Amino acid sequence: MSDMVEVGAVVTGTIEKVTDYGAFVKLEGGESGMVHISQVDVNYVKNIRDFIKEGDQVQVKVVGQKEDGKIDLSIKQAQAGYTEQAPRKGGRDPEFERKLKTFMSQSQERLVDLKRHKEGRK
Repeated sequence: MSDMVEVGAVVTGTIEKVTDYGAFVKLEGGESGMVHISQVDVNYVKNIRDFIKEGDQVQVKVVGQKEDGKIDLSIKQAQAGYTEQAPRKGGRDPEFERKLKTFMSQSQERLVDLKRHKEGRK
């Protein structure tokens, strides 16, 4: 039955059940899939119930299908204009790395100054 959904397709579904970790969606073709809480909106979702409720009609993108037939869905990827952020190279954030380098340099300078000041008192 769930062989009929195509990964990458955007389809309409109805929210059947909402849990703390996601929502179960009944698709037009009768299949059911799940939208993980991280796939509800492009922004961080603390409480999924602030975004969707049972009975809502939603557009979802089929993002995967597991061997056991379970279908993974995404509401945010079905939105017009959605672009996935490029994964960071090596998992590093260049802006954070720059700030950390500056902080470490300033800290080192302060420690040297503190050491000189302390030695000058002896």
